[in-house]
Amino acid sequence: MNLLKLWLTDFRNYTNAELSPPPDGLTVIRGQNGQGKTNLLEAVAWLATLRSFRGAPREALVRRGAETAVIRAETEHDARRVLIEAEAPASGRDRVMVNRQPLKRARDLLGAFRVTVFGPEDLDLIQGAPAGRRLLLDDTLVALDPIRQDALQADVERILRQRNTLLRQSDGRRDPEVLTTLDVWDAQLAKAGTELAGERAALAAELGPEVRTAYAGISAEGDVAVGVAYQMSWNGDLATALEAARTEDLRRGHTTVGPHRDELEITLAGMPARTHASQGEQRSLALAVRLAAHRLVKDRVGSSPVLLLDDVFSELDSERCAALFRVLPAGQALLTTAAAVPEQARPDLVVTVRDGSVVS
Repeated sequence: MNLLKLWLTDFRNYTNAELSPPPDGLTVIRGQNGQGKTNLLEAVAWLATLRSFRGAPREALVRRGAETAVIRAETEHDARRVLIEAEAPASGRDRVMVNRQPLKRARDLLGAFRVTVFGPEDLDLIQGAPAGRRLLLDDTLVALDPIRQDALQADVERILRQRNTLLRQSDGRRDPEVLTTLDVWDAQLAKAGTELAGERAALAAELGPEVRTAYAGISAEGDVAVGVAYQMSWNGDLATALEAARTEDLRRGHTTVGPHRDELEITLAGMPARTHASQGEQRSLALAVRLAAHRLVKDRVGSSPVLLLDDVFSELDSERCAALFRVLPAGQALLTTAAAVPEQARPDLVVTVRDGSVVS
């Protein structure tokens, strides 16, 4: 999979910009901080997921003084070229076309273009809250099976939203109408939630060996045991667990068990990496997790997602930097840096970004 050309209009700090990265090669995007390097990668990733990997709201994507950000890209997959065009207004709904045909649903775009993002924020995969690790699993599942997984995850979110609304409105009451409606939502959550948790657990089991291999290649620490395990927030049957938690859920006004409370546990030498690994080890682990997911998607779908490397090498010592270049998979990659181009990079194209313009 390759990005052949990117066009931006009124996106972030860009009035207009174009970028033509070489297929199956490395493009280095350099420039001082605050000039717009990460914005380019954000635009590329947005076309794959219709969301910002920085967690920014849509209105933040629109250049100040403009009403709509426009992102266009020509991509290539298995020798087939695809034109993706998107408008992200500051208010209102996104408008997306693929090969000039409007998309009726956002999920219809999934799988048309795939990316893997490596960034400084990835340290949160190890240090941060469980939600970030669940999102990694869910995004990988969508990359592997876009339509079915997106529908399943949307169902779980919808059921949880409706159930939590009922719990809040009940104000702790156990009247028959509330309990009858809870029975309906519990049955739906038990079915969809069990399916989603099972998919995540199976993915975590597949990721484990890949993470161990990637970490060994990056860390240069020898044979260190790395563990990856999915931990559900309930024991046994989810329907039974929901029934047992009903009194507490009514009291709190939200759902206390289910896939939204699960955890992906990552350990190093048998200890939780979040609390016992050094920052260097945590950063290597975060990169290893991303790399493992990337390799799994590549092997399963038959093509490598575009790698977006956002200033990751500034956080690594020279040994880890060289090791990461050695283990990066083949395929197209875009790398941003505010420093000198790493000597191990050997880029096919180097461009400079200055004040929202690609100047060379």
